[in-house]
Amino acid sequence: MTRPPIEFPAAALTVREQIRVRAEHPETSDKLFLRHDERRWSYRHFRDECARVAHFVLARTRPGGEPPHVAMLLENHLELLSLYGGCAVAGATLFGVNTGLRGETLAGVLNQSRATLLVVEEKLLPEVDRVRRELRHVAPENLLSVGEFAAALTREVGPAEKALPYPDVRVTPQTNLMVIYTSGTTGLPKGINNNHFKLCATGIGVSQSTGLGRDDVGYASMPLFHSNSMFVCLMPCFWVGGTVTLRERFSGSRFVPDCLEYGATCWNYVGEPVHYVLAAIEREYQGDEERIRREVTEHPRNALRFAVGNGASPVDIDRFSRWLGLEDMFELYGSTEAAISTMRRKGDPRGSVGEITDASVRILREDGRECVPARLDADGKIANYDLAVGEICRVATDTGLFQGYFDNADANASKYRDGIYHSGDLGHVLERDGKRFLFFDGRTDDWIRKDGENFSALQVARFLSEHPDVPLAAAYGVPCSVSDELVMAALKLREGARFDPKAFFDFCERQISAGGMDRKWFPDFVRVVRDFEYTGTQKVLVRELKRVHFDPRRVSDPIWFRERGDTAFKPFTAGDYERLREVFRKSERLNLLER
Repeated sequence: MTRPPIEFPAAALTVREQIRVRAEHPETSDKLFLRHDERRWSYRHFRDECARVAHFVLARTRPGGEPPHVAMLLENHLELLSLYGGCAVAGATLFGVNTGLRGETLAGVLNQSRATLLVVEEKLLPEVDRVRRELRHVAPENLLSVGEFAAALTREVGPAEKALPYPDVRVTPQTNLMVIYTSGTTGLPKGINNNHFKLCATGIGVSQSTGLGRDDVGYASMPLFHSNSMFVCLMPCFWVGGTVTLRERFSGSRFVPDCLEYGATCWNYVGEPVHYVLAAIEREYQGDEERIRREVTEHPRNALRFAVGNGASPVDIDRFSRWLGLEDMFELYGSTEAAISTMRRKGDPRGSVGEITDASVRILREDGRECVPARLDADGKIANYDLAVGEICRVATDTGLFQGYFDNADANASKYRDGIYHSGDLGHVLERDGKRFLFFDGRTDDWIRKDGENFSALQVARFLSEHPDVPLAAAYGVPCSVSDELVMAALKLREGARFDPKAFFDFCERQISAGGMDRKWFPDFVRVVRDFEYTGTQKVLVRELKRVHFDPRRVSDPIWFRERGDTAFKPFTAGDYERLREVFRKSERLNLLER
């Protein structure tokens, strides 16, 4: 049983001041805070690195009328966290750029951020070089690889052993510390503002909800440019005086060895990685439950207590909890905007994402009326789907922890309008014992959620429409057996053209390697239509496409699909569908196919 959090002296709710009090506290000054492979930083070492980076940032960016803007294109390294802490100490804003961005999207995000200093992963330098001439704010000398950044820091500020005072700058809880990108329905990804108060608040809230203590060790393998790792791993562990261990990127095969080596007690996840870990364990031990129990669950160095994240199926939650010997697995609902959040606990209805404790959270129909609670039939299916399922919204005069999008007034107005925060997520409520429990039912038509990330369906369709034989495409999220959604595209071909499954697969690969399309956007299913149905304003009627998804009983058009390792699309047959239905049944997600 972990000891309770360390009680630190009262200090301003800024990451800058919270770093300082932990570096000065006798119980944490020399305590291990960060570890990456054989590199180890105590809380005091972290404070000193942050002070060095702060002086470097201020010297290199020569701030004018606004705080310095710094961008990073990095996997999980200690240098990433020194940039985060350095920006906190300097009163600067750090822009966490998704490492999967390419081409004009990458250039557009960097230009929109107005960052004048950019630190890049060594292996991603070729991607930046391709758009270097398009960057309007980053001077050549301020585009640094990780190695160049570390060398310049020592050369211009001093060695790591040099404990510098904080620079004399004003930082308040409302100072914008980190912009984390999500995707909009049109245009560039949207940057979500996260001030010092919000980042501290996530540390407080998640650590209290999960019972995190000073002896806990977080395992951060999800990207630290994303809110999942920042909100539910780094800041909670930091808040209680715990430890965070890093892996550059997630690896299913490395998960168990890393947890055993580092003594990890908690892990943050997004849907599919849970499934990948289970698959890796199953391969390693040929599914032998007794061996898994002996060599994983009861391994003397297995200290894992809980996992927290979103998108895992109930079956995977059960198996992961059993195989890893967890006390609990907290399945949550929320987003980087953080206007609405829930967390599932033991005893909550199966498949839910927790109790709604904010009375302002409502499920609304398109006409603005509130949906009724779900009514389940004898098989556990929603008997009143049309009346119960709607958009998850928050009806209030404030937006909670959502602090708006960076330099995007139109997106702000779209997200929060007429006193209602619109999540863009579908859900329903099940009432039990006087409590309201939330269930996540997917994205609305303009969004797709895959591997824990939201992105624009219209953006995907735009990339696919660049194929010379595809004058019009629609993209939408469809059910996935393990988490979130898969990507499906409907294509209308030019007259006389025929769908070539190998050529279209190769086209998608080229759009990823050279066209700026993210790999997550690669269609899992393709439907070739004669024509689309349209709304009265001549927009493609996506909702109907999404409703029938890849069900051959409801779709007469040819459907193609791909599986892991494929190099071309292949026909999706009735037999393939029945095989997939069985996978959904075993994952307790059959209702997603049949609603």
